[in-house]
Amino acid sequence: MEGISYQRFPKVKIRELKDDYAKFELRDTDASMANALRRVMISEVPTIAIDLVEIEVNSSVLNDEFIAHRLGLIPLTSERAMSMRFSRDCDACDGDGQCEFCSVEFHLRAKCISDQTLDVTSKDLYSSDHTVVPVDFTDNAGYDSTEPRGIIIVKLRRGQELRLRAIARKGIGKDHAKWSPAATVTFMYEPEIHINEDLMESLTLEEKLSFVESSPTKVFDIDPNTQQVVVVDPEAYTYDDEVLKKAEAMGKPGLVEIYAKEDSFIFTVESTGAIKASQLVLNAIEILKQKLDAVRLSEDTVEADDQFGELGAHMQGG
Repeated sequence: MEGISYQRFPKVKIRELKDDYAKFELRDTDASMANALRRVMISEVPTIAIDLVEIEVNSSVLNDEFIAHRLGLIPLTSERAMSMRFSRDCDACDGDGQCEFCSVEFHLRAKCISDQTLDVTSKDLYSSDHTVVPVDFTDNAGYDSTEPRGIIIVKLRRGQELRLRAIARKGIGKDHAKWSPAATVTFMYEPEIHINEDLMESLTLEEKLSFVESSPTKVFDIDPNTQQVVVVDPEAYTYDDEVLKKAEAMGKPGLVEIYAKEDSFIFTVESTGAIKASQLVLNAIEILKQKLDAVRLSEDTVEADDQFGELGAHMQGG
């Protein structure tokens, strides 16, 4: 129909926000947009990760490839990743991927000189850029902050040594999981729960208790004052249909009605620590906007080709 616009204006409401965790509502949009945002957060928001390892000395029990793989999976702080160049597109080094515009250099030198086992960790990696360093999990892990800890790379015994040079580059999770900034990203439809008060009144207190307990999660409870069944946490509902089955088994179909709001979603985002959860969401929205702009531009180009197609064919003698 001409003149009808289906444009929507999604809204975001933050519920909980930490450095590595975010929970928010996405409203006034549909599942395609919610899932696109989820997929972009997982696989298309760029971070920095070790991509090349040159090992000078390795007398540990782990072979070179094993150590290189472990180094690649160490999350690095990646606030500047969005402004960095991809190594394949860098004209400063002709795609070599070893210049200041598209890479960061790390060095590691460790040798065990005592009878006590030496833990070589991410703390032993020295970066050429102070803004790109291994993520510090000390505060989150509940360890004593005075004790230097990191992700263990290898353990050395007396006389064993490890010396290496590593190059970290910008990448996305679609190319390799080591570049994914998200530990997990999930969303669920916001549930809408309606209790049939007339049918609920016909139940005894024992039946009400049985109904409440039939839910695996604490969605319902009984008000101690009115003895009525109330919804205490609709978002705890996991769409398991257990309460609906219980209502039918009690001979009370329609006792409760549960719908999924088609335009309202609850997101849970956990970051690996490479970037903050809030920045992960913002970067994903920016990348999604760029993709939509690219689609719009391609559609305009096709439309222009159609408009001038006859003229072009005429000029070519068609």
